[in-house]
Amino acid sequence: MKTNTDLFEKASVPKAVATMAVPTMISMLVVVIYNMADTFFIGQTKDPLQVAAVSLATPVFMIFMALGHLFGIGGSSAISRALGERRKDRAWHISSFCCYGSLGLGVMVAVISVLGMEQILHLIGASENTIGFARQYLTIISIGAPTIMFSTAFANILRGEGASRESMVGNLLGTIVNIILDPVMILGLGWGVSGAALATIIGNIAACFFYISYYVRGKSMLSIHVKDFRMGEGIAASVAAIGIPASLNNILMSFANIILNQALVGYGDTPVAAMGVALKSNMLVVLLQIGLCVGIQPLIGYNYGSGNKKRLMQVFKFTGVVSVIMGMLLTLFMIIARKTMIQVFINDAEVVSYGIRMVVALQLSAPFIGILFLCINTIQGMGKALPSLVLTVCRQGLIFIPLIFILNAMLGLDGVIYAQPAADYLSILVGIMICMHLFRSMEHREREN
Repeated sequence: MKTNTDLFEKASVPKAVATMAVPTMISMLVVVIYNMADTFFIGQTKDPLQVAAVSLATPVFMIFMALGHLFGIGGSSAISRALGERRKDRAWHISSFCCYGSLGLGVMVAVISVLGMEQILHLIGASENTIGFARQYLTIISIGAPTIMFSTAFANILRGEGASRESMVGNLLGTIVNIILDPVMILGLGWGVSGAALATIIGNIAACFFYISYYVRGKSMLSIHVKDFRMGEGIAASVAAIGIPASLNNILMSFANIILNQALVGYGDTPVAAMGVALKSNMLVVLLQIGLCVGIQPLIGYNYGSGNKKRLMQVFKFTGVVSVIMGMLLTLFMIIARKTMIQVFINDAEVVSYGIRMVVALQLSAPFIGILFLCINTIQGMGKALPSLVLTVCRQGLIFIPLIFILNAMLGLDGVIYAQPAADYLSILVGIMICMHLFRSMEHREREN
């Protein structure tokens, strides 16, 4: 069993941020590769309809991951604050609750998804050309929902105790398994989208076994033992308070993507495939920024729990500077490599033409999108449920979804394409205002004490 108190309290801010964030960023890079792998190998079938089907089904997969974040991000925030308050027994109860909660919810979601498959296919906008492929992919993904939720949850739970490297290794293991199996199952065995789904689930199973073995071998300061399972004493509430807004953010992103796809379907299946590929390409920018900010969340939570505002602000400001620099460099790379990035997935002339336009549009907010994720994870790290919920609902609910309809009506396809960067900038402003208010409130509380 190990502790990370010195890292949270005494290490220099750049060292603490790097120690926590670099493995998380690598984990997110692994997630990028993980998500790109299916689309890449499906693209090698040279069938745009299969690519479109996977793009349509991806939001449902992301909802499963979002439900894992309910326990993962909610649990990580609660654990880091409990450790900052020197309440290790509470941290044990939280981690055990998250273990069995994620598995139990996963089983429920699997049953509901399989039974409601036809309704789901209609909801995501599958056309008569893509519905068969989408059904094959989603049926397998739905059956594997418990492994998706557990592995997603515990990748975050480990970060809550400062074990970012181990979280990275679990993600890396799952991705390697997926990438090895993808060409075998998709191309070698000719299973197409079914092979992609099977490879994804087997990769998640491998990650689950790694995380379980980490606890069984006594490497963690946390617990997944049944005897430590608790729902009372505010444990379920503390996880849900941050986990629900965090999960809701990802769920709303998925629903927003479904609505985006439904808007694009009006212009044909090709724009759907192109946007799917463009979003996959843009994941390099978005997930690396998320990785940086998710990585520092335990630092925020620990120092908020211990009342160390000075260090909390140092972490916030340093991470903000790093995120903008990184965002600018990633944007430059994406603009230069936009055509190549699209062609990596599928070299269909019409898809490439649409995809290039979409990649460029998505880069308009890329230099500063990290500020939004920094605000989100700072609010979650501080355990502020209501502000976290407000920012979540604003970004994907109150801003992005209405913009899709408004800009589609005003500008047609171009309006749909440019809705995301417009929503990002508005959300960044909201996030900054909320964080500034919370920082002032913390300062006021310190003066009263």
